[in-house]
Amino acid sequence: EAAKVAAADATSVYPATGGGDLLRACIPARNGLIFVRHKSGPVYYWYEALSVQYLRTDRPDFEEARGEGTAPSLSVHDVVVDDLDELLWRLRALYAVRNTMGARVVALGGVWGKYAQDAPDIAKSKYGMELIDVGYDGFGPRIASALNDAGQVARANEWTDRYLRIAGTTLETERSFVVNAFVLYGLFKDLMAEHNADAFTIKSCMSTILPMSKTTACLTLSLLNDEGLLAFCESDFVVIPAGIMLYHLCGYPVFMHNSTFPHNGVVTCAHCTGPRRMNGDRYEPVRLVTHYESDFGAAPKVEMPKGQQVTFVNCEYTKGRWVGLRGTVEDNPFYEICRSQQDVRLDGNWKKLLSEVRDSHWLMVYGDRLNEIGYAAGRMGIVWDDLSSQMA
Repeated sequence: EAAKVAAADATSVYPATGGGDLLRACIPARNGLIFVRHKSGPVYYWYEALSVQYLRTDRPDFEEARGEGTAPSLSVHDVVVDDLDELLWRLRALYAVRNTMGARVVALGGVWGKYAQDAPDIAKSKYGMELIDVGYDGFGPRIASALNDAGQVARANEWTDRYLRIAGTTLETERSFVVNAFVLYGLFKDLMAEHNADAFTIKSCMSTILPMSKTTACLTLSLLNDEGLLAFCESDFVVIPAGIMLYHLCGYPVFMHNSTFPHNGVVTCAHCTGPRRMNGDRYEPVRLVTHYESDFGAAPKVEMPKGQQVTFVNCEYTKGRWVGLRGTVEDNPFYEICRSQQDVRLDGNWKKLLSEVRDSHWLMVYGDRLNEIGYAAGRMGIVWDDLSSQMA
């Protein structure tokens, strides 16, 4: 009976008493947690008896050292003692992994990986993702039709009026670029609905789509993320799997961005597609300006609060290793680089970052999420290296 109950997406076992065979029957083959009490009481026998006979460890010679017994399906990292908040974030991590594996992603203009051409194949083979390639040959006429449809343009104008009335919104580009960004917003949402997709991404967003849409996709992607959808530029499947996982882990938008050379413990994060509702609720102040490389269209320059704690994930191409960092926003400059910009002071061993892969995209979320990300990464077969937990 216990073994049948354990066949779920996630199982939390609270062992009280009974023999080891009963506990093994309760422990699922995957996605399980064990919760025991110490100070929070009442304390039961398995607080004392839980051992590596029932759990894996990180030791490479673990099986040899452990001796006899069935190989455990759960590890020492799947045990929580007393702390219900820790149990909650581990359950969130399991939820994030469950919703990342097998995700369906619409890729307008094709797929690729920045400095890793095998990234789409890895996304399919390692994460079971379904990548839906939508070509511009077929989508271009839909854009032209929408821009010539009086009803769709009127709706986009209404949405533009409402958006510009949001507190902290400043228009510093042509209004028509914003209206056309809302036309794209409707078309991208339609694509996701048509393909029952969990996420959206776009390739050639700095070239092919500009003359078609008479704007840039930057603001459009920001709008989709603010709404609670998942949208990434550049079709970079080096980071998109991690971005999908982060969204489901945190429940609010993920900022995919470039990084700069770290110096004096500071790195600048910059891209033209920054979401405004990074905490899932509040709209941060924004200046709507042109896209940097083209000086065209509409791109959000989002102003993040100074003192805001953030967490980064830096994927080492497709090698199955992620580097984690935590930092604090110090400034929102306006350098001649991609428009949404933050100078962030890093915690921990930032100098080690000098020798890490840094020319791929990074991912940013609000708050300190290093523990949750590391736990989820392990569940996905990813090597996790948390630099902020290492002394500088």
